[in-house]
Amino acid sequence: MARRSRRNHSPAFKAKVALLAVRGELTTAELAKKFDIHSNLIAQWKTQLLQNAIAAFDGGSAKTDEIDVDKLHAKIGQLTLENDFLEKALGRMGGPSAKR
Repeated sequence: MARRSRRNHSPAFKAKVALLAVRGELTTAELAKKFDIHSNLIAQWKTQLLQNAIAAFDGGSAKTDEIDVDKLHAKIGQLTLENDFLEKALGRMGGPSAKR
């Protein structure tokens, strides 16, 4: 028996099979035979569909990590102080000026 090359399934195909699995009209084994894929793939796709179902009704707004504005302001202040200090130190050494 010749070995079959690795197949890449489209997201539409995965969604179709996963939806059929969620409906439960056919068993996983029947779906695997019908679409000529392994039953573990169907189980994985079904799990992914159920876990990501919330995103479908999210309203299109992706929740990102909240930005800590106070922390960013503190970092800006620290960098400003460091720049001022280094500018003065460079001026005392008589080297080339940082400001041009």
